[in-house]
Amino acid sequence: MIVLRPRRLRRNQVMRELVAEHRVGVEHLVQPLFVVERDEDAGPIESMPGISRYSLSAAVNEARELFALGIKSVLLFGIPASKDAVASSSYDKNGIVQRTIAAIKSALPEMLVMADLCACEYTDHGHCGLLDSEGEVDNDATLELLCRIALTYADAGADVIAPSDMMDGRVKAIRCALDAHGSTSVAIMAYSAKYASAFYGPFRDAAGSAPQQGDRRGYQMDAPNAREALREIALDIAEGADIVMVKPGLPYLDIVRAARDRFDVPIAVYNVSGEYAMLQAAISNGWLDGDRAIDETLTSFVRAGADIVITYFAKTYAQRHG
Repeated sequence: MIVLRPRRLRRNQVMRELVAEHRVGVEHLVQPLFVVERDEDAGPIESMPGISRYSLSAAVNEARELFALGIKSVLLFGIPASKDAVASSSYDKNGIVQRTIAAIKSALPEMLVMADLCACEYTDHGHCGLLDSEGEVDNDATLELLCRIALTYADAGADVIAPSDMMDGRVKAIRCALDAHGSTSVAIMAYSAKYASAFYGPFRDAAGSAPQQGDRRGYQMDAPNAREALREIALDIAEGADIVMVKPGLPYLDIVRAARDRFDVPIAVYNVSGEYAMLQAAISNGWLDGDRAIDETLTSFVRAGADIVITYFAKTYAQRHG
C-alpha cells in the first residue's frame, strides 16, 4: 500500500522554494512616500517606526535608494504648508506632490510614480471632499475638484493617478477629464473597496488628515459588507479603472480573494499604516520574529490574489530579498 507523504516536499529550504505556489516579487511592491512642503515638517513618524516624512530633495534620494533595491513604484502623499475649506493647495501646479512627481521623474525616468488623489490632506476640515452648507460632503462638487487635481498630476508627469476619496462616479469623471486633456496614457488605480477602518490611525497622524468633525463612514465602505465591495469594484472597472484596490489588507483578504475570482483586471491591496504599526509594535517587543512576520504577511496578500502590494514594508523586504 502506498503511503502518501506530502512532507517529502517540505524537507529543506531548496525543496520548499522549488514547489512554492506563490512568491512575493519585489517588482510587485509599491512604497508609499510622505512628502512635506515645509522642510521643518519632515522627520520620523512616531506611530510608524521606520517611516518618515520627507522633504522634496530627500524624497528624490529615497526614490533613488528604492529603485536601486528593485522597488520601482512609489505612491506619493503630500503634506502642504497650508490648508483651507476648498483644498486649494491640492491643485496648485507648484504644489508639493506636483513638484515631487516632476523631480522623481526627472531623476529616475523609469520609476513608476503613482499619486494619491484625495482632498483630505488639503482641507482644514479633514474630509475627502468639499462640504455643502449643511456640513455634508458634496459628491458632485468634489468630482470637479478631483478632476482639477488629476490634470495637474498628469501635467507633472504622473504615471498613475490613484483616487482614494470614494466619491460616486469619480473614476469616470477623472478618466474623461484626462482623455479630454490628452493624457490618455495616464492610468487610474482606483481605491475601489476602501473601508471605513480603524487601521488608518497612524496614517492620519502622518498626513494630518483626521476629520475635524464627524467621520468618513458616509462615503467609505462599511466593514460587514462584501457584496457591496464587489459592486464598487465592478462600477470602477466599468468607468475605466485600470487597476482596482482593496484597502485595508489583512482584515479584508476575503475581499481580495473574491475580487480575484471575479475580475480580470490587476488587483492592488494596501497594507495600511495600522497593520504596519501593529506588526512593528509586536516585533519591537520581541513577540514576533520580524523577518518571518513580514514575509508571511506579504505572502498572504499574494496568495489571496493581489497583483500589486502597497506596503510600508517594501523597502525592508527588498533589502533582504532584492
